[in-house]
Amino acid sequence: MPERRRRFSPQFKAEAVQMVLETGRSIAEVARDLGIHDGTLGNWVNAWRREHPEPDQPLTPVERVHVKELEDEIVGCGWRTSS
Repeated sequence: MPERRRRFSPQFKAEAVQMVLETGRSIAEVARDLGIHDGTLGNWVNAWRREHPEPDQPLTPVERVHVKELEDEIVGCGWRTSS
């Protein structure tokens, strides 16, 4: 019987990426602690680095998820954002 794919919230992904970026621990170590496959976490970290190539980030991955959620909420209310 095929396995069902696990789904992870944007918050969980952002926190996992933040753990890798801020602690200096390897992707494999963090993935093992979180009970996820290291290839999965590696994909999330690589995607984040591609999307945020500048060396110094003013916001952490978790903060960026919060901002995105707030932007989505504003758009869902019919308000327009400046960007």
